[in-house]
Amino acid sequence: MKASTPLALVLLASTALLPLQAAAQTGPAQTASASATAAEDQRLLAFLDKAFDEAAALSPETLTNLGLKQNYDKLDDYTDAQNKRELDLSERQLAQMKAQFDPARLGPQAQLSYRLFEEAVATEREGYKWRWYSFPISTNGTPAGDIPVFLINQHRIDTVADAQAYIARIRDTERVMKEIAANVRQQAAQGIVPPKMVFAPARNDAKEILEGAPFTSGDDSTVLEDFKTKVGKLDAPAATKAKLIADAQAALTGPFKRGYDTFFAVLDEVEPKATSNGGAWRLPQGGAYYDSRLRFYTTTDLTADQIHELGLAQVKAIHAEMEAIKTQVGFKGTLQEFFVQVRTDPRFKYPNSEAGKQQYLSDARTYIAQAMAAAPRFFHRLPKAALEVRAVEPFREQTASVAFYERPAPDGSRPGIFYVNLANMDQVQKVQAEGIAHHEGAPGHHFQIARAQELEGLPKFRKYGYYGAYIEGWGLYTERLAGEMGAYKDPYSQFGMLGLQLWRAIRLVTDTGLHSKRWSREQAVAYFTDNSPLATADINREVNRYINNPGQATSYMVGQLRINALRDKAEKALGPKFDIRDFHEVVLANGAVPLNVLEELVDAYIARTKGA
Repeated sequence: MKASTPLALVLLASTALLPLQAAAQTGPAQTASASATAAEDQRLLAFLDKAFDEAAALSPETLTNLGLKQNYDKLDDYTDAQNKRELDLSERQLAQMKAQFDPARLGPQAQLSYRLFEEAVATEREGYKWRWYSFPISTNGTPAGDIPVFLINQHRIDTVADAQAYIARIRDTERVMKEIAANVRQQAAQGIVPPKMVFAPARNDAKEILEGAPFTSGDDSTVLEDFKTKVGKLDAPAATKAKLIADAQAALTGPFKRGYDTFFAVLDEVEPKATSNGGAWRLPQGGAYYDSRLRFYTTTDLTADQIHELGLAQVKAIHAEMEAIKTQVGFKGTLQEFFVQVRTDPRFKYPNSEAGKQQYLSDARTYIAQAMAAAPRFFHRLPKAALEVRAVEPFREQTASVAFYERPAPDGSRPGIFYVNLANMDQVQKVQAEGIAHHEGAPGHHFQIARAQELEGLPKFRKYGYYGAYIEGWGLYTERLAGEMGAYKDPYSQFGMLGLQLWRAIRLVTDTGLHSKRWSREQAVAYFTDNSPLATADINREVNRYINNPGQATSYMVGQLRINALRDKAEKALGPKFDIRDFHEVVLANGAVPLNVLEELVDAYIARTKGA
């Protein structure tokens, strides 16, 4: 929702990967030196955690996401002045760190924290430069959907005060919508206008929020239903609960509704200026902006042309794997004809009904349970946080992704959630359900993201770190890893997994095609359709997503290929000493990191294991 992002969110875990060298038992000088290093490491850890807390304090929504209740009655500040405050704070913290700490006096793990904090501020500085280029209204989400999702999924009501804070946030929606509307107008004045295909789904999602009481007759609206359910569980007098519900209704029909009217008004105002569904190239300095996004999401210096060619090569390689499965199942037509069969054959579909949705959710839970059972043979440590599977709420189906993961609250008050978009079961492919569950749930995002925030001894900014190629690369890596763990027991489910891999390879081609090579939206859809078995609705949703968020789609396969290469490197170097559990611990035990840092960590693991 923000034009730019504070460090606490840009960055929103045993630490044995880079252990301090064991002190040689040769005398007091060495012991004193090791003790001084450990003390300095602890001092840096305290400094960085204080810096994270200061940054998080600027974002009430981040505090809630972390399970805290400070500023519980407020939503974030979405003004450009706030963007500047956040960057200024990060710059001050960086200057203080450099003045107070000498990297040479730190141990290896603390040196890495110092380096990553320095790089994170540089990343924030670069993002601030392009802060007006992020569309707050897109097919990837809008404030009209994001605010209800935030209230429903993250705002706990344990006391009457919490309920009053929820009502205050309902009221605060009007301010947020005014600030975002001002940002959209400022962007438009600079020639930065959302694609034209954004407006209809954004408008429809917002209208869904205003369906039902207290806005219209019928059942309670989404937000009121959530509020009533949470208040109903309070240990409070009936009169107190009735007053809270009445206040919430007044807040919804008053400032909340006015906020949505502001949202509709800015859509109506800006939509006539949206004349294209083109990529970043159509924006002022669009080429430089896209280059910046590629660096951010891949954590590499790969150019758009290099990523495009990498994608073409991966599409060809995965097609060859699919041809083998096509032959195995006895299909006589072309691969493209096989795609059509998988896309349309009733055998590969769930019923387009509530029962079909529940069957999908049940299957996904089964796949995750199977991965959990096999995991101890592949991982030394598993996340403690629970993992739930949920369908995307109906009111945001049009702007939600096909599937995604939401991190748990660190205090255990909210589980990790694997969401799947079941808007139209005719478009959901049964053969892909297993691979998606492994990517978003176990052993994918949940094993990495939930585990990271449980790590001890790392600063908070690393526990909640975001590096797209690492995080999404891990998710994609685990789709194939799940096969090693016993998943995909028939050739069609194996084909479904390859379809997901192909999907991410096509992203490399289509994202760079749209934003660098000036492909039209229609060209991207056609390439996707010709080269994958993905459902038509998902293809359209995906291409819209790439147009709205340049570069993000490239992170998955760039990251996966690097993780694969590092695993191959370790297996060849270590031979019989290679243990897959050790390798996964290396990858997961330091939180998210850039790919070049991950390579350094794997190299250190290889050297240690060779010397053991």
